[in-house]
Amino acid sequence: MTRAIAFAAVLMAGVLLSGCGLQPMYAGGGNGTVARGLAGVQVAAIEGRAGWLVRNALTDKLSASGNTAPRYRLDVRLDDKLESFGLLSDDTVSRERRTLRARYQLVDLASDSIVLDATAGSDAGIDVISSDYATVAAEQTALENLAKDIAERIVTNVAIQLRKDPAQPR
Repeated sequence: MTRAIAFAAVLMAGVLLSGCGLQPMYAGGGNGTVARGLAGVQVAAIEGRAGWLVRNALTDKLSASGNTAPRYRLDVRLDDKLESFGLLSDDTVSRERRTLRARYQLVDLASDSIVLDATAGSDAGIDVISSDYATVAAEQTALENLAKDIAERIVTNVAIQLRKDPAQPR
């Protein structure tokens, strides 16, 4: 009896949600509105090692939908900080925090107007140990992971904006 009630509840929820207008973000796959819009975004050069990592991650995610003529330019400025904060009794650092923040603008190339102006950020904790090599490797790995995370956040925000943009070709 409880299975029948649970099935009826799931069925009712499905009926109610189908009428609310929710649609998958990437409906239509590679030929969908969002995928075509993302393929038309070119990423401007970004300064520094963090910029190189973020730009590569953005390019990978944006060009996965194919190559089309650029309609938008994505300008990104990064702020990469590495802070020490856990001090031991002998005044050595035991913990670091790497913070990567991005301010980005999506610019329509035809009108040179800013379509989206937003920020994204992420941080990671790093244990500082007696091996300098291991600490530097941990800092670099944290930067690589943060760059991927920032790129994912930016692409998601851009996709949402392109889905809302009425000028986007259908």
